[in-house]
Parts: sequence; structure tokens; C-alpha cells
Amino acid sequence: MTENEAVTRLDEIAPGSLACVRVGEQEVALARVGDEVYAVDGHCIHLQGPLCEGRLDGYVLTCPWHGWQYDVRTGENEFDRAIKLETYPVTVEDGEVRVDL
Repeated sequence: MTENEAVTRLDEIAPGSLACVRVGEQEVALARVGDEVYAVDGHCIHLQGPLCEGRLDGYVLTCPWHGWQYDVRTGENEFDRAIKLETYPVTVEDGEVRVDL
């Protein structure tokens, strides 16, 4: 298990945008909303669509393949809250974005 790994710098993710990073063997989608950064599994639960290529509207991340939507704060699917993406804790230290798996 990888813990607290630096994956990028905060200034490399524009507010309102997504970034795709690897933490160990895991692909993770980072979503920056204002000054907060959220990390979720990089693939949609539906058919493994690449979430970091999706669209971020506020806290809602939309999969580019079939439009499944998730709240990046909780991982909850917007249609069925019982369906959840894996989420990971994020910290920002000295401008570095760090993700805990």
C-alpha cells in the first residue's frame, strides 16, 4: 500500500479541471474545485471509462463514455447513491498534492 505519495503540484491543476495521476499501480483522477483537490478512482464503475478525461462541473464528475456522474467529495453516483467510486484522502503540503491509498 502506498501512503501519502506526492503526485503533482497544485499549480499544475487549474481550478475546475481534472488531472490523471498514478499512485503505485493505481490510476487516480484528481479534481480541483477552487483550492480543494479531491481524488477518486480513475475509472468509472460502469464500463471502466477514463474519468480523468471526463467533465467536472462543480463537484460533479461526468464520465466521458456514458455520462455516469459522481460527486468527487464522496464518490457517490448522482443517480444511485448506493453506487460509490473509491475516494482517497488528499493533502497539499508546500504546493505538492499528496494522495493516500
